[in-house]
Amino acid sequence: MQINTNSNAMLANMQNMISKAQMQTPGINNPTMGNIENRQVTQTNGSDFANMLKSAVDNVNALQKHSKALQTAVEMGDRSVSISDAMIASQKSSVAFQATVEVRNKFVEAYKEIMSMPV
Repeated sequence: MQINTNSNAMLANMQNMISKAQMQTPGINNPTMGNIENRQVTQTNGSDFANMLKSAVDNVNALQKHSKALQTAVEMGDRSVSISDAMIASQKSSVAFQATVEVRNKFVEAYKEIMSMPV
């Protein structure tokens, strides 16, 4: 089912982003970075993250539009669409939206924590 593959792709993208962020974060618990004095600072391209985030939000939007279309079809009496399909699509879009809100909340929390760090 396309909705399931979109959700799986979004989850895989998020996990990939987390692993990349962990590899690029300097610190004691990151053995790949080595000593802080000996490492070279490299700039990463922020557009990759922005593109990934935009595609994730677009996937959630597509799930919501599909759910709304199925719901409207059921309400209009279209016999080719079952109520169970409409309800499943509605639940999938709801879960995807809740996940997006939680990710946003984590980003805001991380931003606040970074801003409160002493320089």
